[in-house]
Amino acid sequence: MYHAECFNGISHLPGAALALTGLVLLFFLPLSAPLANSLDRFNYYDSAGLLYLDEAGRIIKTERANDLFVPASTTKLVTAWLGLNHWGEAYRFKTDFYLDESSTSPVLWIKGYGDPFLVSEELQLIARTIAASLKTKGIYKLAGIRLDTTYFASNIKLPGTAASNNPYDAIPSALAANFNTVFARRGNGVIVSAEEQTPITTTGRRIYSAMQGGSERVNTGPDHKIAERYFAELVAEFLRREALDVADGIFWGKVPSTMPLMYRHLNSRTLADVIRPMMKHSTNFVANQLVLKLAAEKQGTPASPDKVTLTLKQQLSTGFGWKSFYLEDGAGLSRANRLSPTQLVDVLGKFRAWKHLLPEIEPGIHAKSGSLIGVSALAGYVKKQHQWRPFAVIINQKTPYRFRNKLAVELRELPD
Repeated sequence: MYHAECFNGISHLPGAALALTGLVLLFFLPLSAPLANSLDRFNYYDSAGLLYLDEAGRIIKTERANDLFVPASTTKLVTAWLGLNHWGEAYRFKTDFYLDESSTSPVLWIKGYGDPFLVSEELQLIARTIAASLKTKGIYKLAGIRLDTTYFASNIKLPGTAASNNPYDAIPSALAANFNTVFARRGNGVIVSAEEQTPITTTGRRIYSAMQGGSERVNTGPDHKIAERYFAELVAEFLRREALDVADGIFWGKVPSTMPLMYRHLNSRTLADVIRPMMKHSTNFVANQLVLKLAAEKQGTPASPDKVTLTLKQQLSTGFGWKSFYLEDGAGLSRANRLSPTQLVDVLGKFRAWKHLLPEIEPGIHAKSGSLIGVSALAGYVKKQHQWRPFAVIINQKTPYRFRNKLAVELRELPD
């Protein structure tokens, strides 16, 4: 299955995020009429809804606004609002580090809580801090690394995620490096890293070895332990660059309750810093990490797909009084998801304080788009007369290229 819009194209972020751009694979209707008449054309769609309000909540334009449709990646508006409402935009994700000194050679424990943005640059910061702390204790050698990934259930695959090697199908995990992707290339018959800041590791080579072609980013596959091993290998390599001797052993377990915390790392990016690129580039991995972490906090650990569905149902029913809707992932990949334009506008009503996190897709239009094959959606704000006017369009049938953007532009031109 191709997931257009959930392709995570990221071109303005450091490191791993630079290469998450995906080719949009949509099938569009041929343009049999000029897009200048997009609103008129919309009236001919029989599986589409629209709602456009002024800032006071008065209806300017509506068509089947209460009907339920597949929302695609406009689901990320819901995920973003839930996260911002729960944690606040200044929130920073944590990762905990412990040192087991019970044997001659200490072992480093790492406990993950689903931080979605542990990119190579962040891991370098972590390695410098840990290395400095160990050296003050006179420790220059580690017998290995142990991972506590019990915050998430094993091998989570949220609905809608396909079994491809594309970055937008990366699985979630409690500990994840570079969005659970590997960016590599073949040079003179040897697999090497395709980005300066990320070393190639044994697992990285194995993941990439089955690929054909040149430089390419691929996900780490369906097995969470492979993703977590890759994470640990990167941490070990960055520690070695800080002049520590780290053995190759990587093990899994649960941090002993009596072991004291050595270091708690708070990501250098705030939640707002995480959500802004997620909204611009529709990063599925980030959205699903957020909703899983929220589920863990609301329903208890380990986070699981069932707890995600339950959390979404409870939080949205309570927050908005909705009765008819269904969401089962945070990214919008599932075709079982159902929202109405009215419900998306409800979310926009409470998202107003964070509207600056939405990309400007057209002059004066800040919105989140959503696409699957046969699904095109757009929800956000039209800036007009110093007002931020909410709108939502969901079309569950094929549309011409950029139809939704043209439609939003025409909504802005409607008289009050």
